[in-house]
Amino acid sequence: MKALLLEDKNMWREMKVSETEKPAPGSGEVLVKIKAAGLNPVDYKTATNGNPNWSYPHILGVDAAGVIEEIGEDVTGFQKGDRVFYHGNLTKKGGFAEFAVTTAHTVARIPDELSFEEAAALPCAGMTAYQALIRKMNLQSGETILIHGGAGGVGGFAIQLAKNIGAKVITTCSPENEEYVKELGADYVIFYKTEDVHARILEITKNTGVNAVLDTVSRDNATQSLQSIAFNGRIAFIAGNPDYSSVKPFSQALSFHEIALGAAHFSNNWEAQKDLATMNEELANLVVEGELSSMISEKVTLEEVPVALIKLSERHVKGKIVAVI
Repeated sequence: MKALLLEDKNMWREMKVSETEKPAPGSGEVLVKIKAAGLNPVDYKTATNGNPNWSYPHILGVDAAGVIEEIGEDVTGFQKGDRVFYHGNLTKKGGFAEFAVTTAHTVARIPDELSFEEAAALPCAGMTAYQALIRKMNLQSGETILIHGGAGGVGGFAIQLAKNIGAKVITTCSPENEEYVKELGADYVIFYKTEDVHARILEITKNTGVNAVLDTVSRDNATQSLQSIAFNGRIAFIAGNPDYSSVKPFSQALSFHEIALGAAHFSNNWEAQKDLATMNEELANLVVEGELSSMISEKVTLEEVPVALIKLSERHVKGKIVAVI
């Protein structure tokens, strides 16, 4: 089969499409003929340092959609020809290929109304936002949330989900992305490079602070955000935990939520792994119902993935890039 091969760690910019051995499903697994694969920052980030579980050449691509080609032993509920999509295990070979293997219980069905490309854009970024807002922080109608990086994949899905819930949405972005995030549903936009984010939060919330924060930026940014959270508020973070010591005990009564979506695969927690499929199904239904956009901004070929990943690494991408395979 053809696949985009990573020859060694930190060589993701030089990846080329080459022939490699077609995988076979083991017990509890399915072989998927890949039709589309979503691009995510985690792809180039993990490729930079590599993984001790990888053998080279490795295949990146954590998000994929396609058609089941073969069923492994002890798999029930699926058959050859089923349209599916999934968030894969980062320690295994991924979806930048004509075929890929994944665990059957983490696979979600693609609704008839949804394209392979739309499905492939959802898992990593969509489920991260979904898990943060709905599973962990239990965001409610009428609450106010600060979403950092609203023009990115996670931020963009989070804005849409928050608006669907009925929350007031504040987001940070660059001036050139202001109209884009407002189209997604942002009520207030803060230009983080030129404005004092905390001062603007206090202005918008009349000095009370926000009920929730989703930080997609860094440990330092998450720490800075703590001062902007109202009493009994909460923060979810995906790029490093905040410095908890910066909050005086018995002052804000905050709750902290680490989002580590892919860790479910090697957690030995079967229910957490199955929830990956459940969340994907719920996201897909929201797209079908017209309540969520897959935010596809660009479609590329398998050969064009390295250049697209470079654009992602330089933060020059709005929404989602999907490879059509």
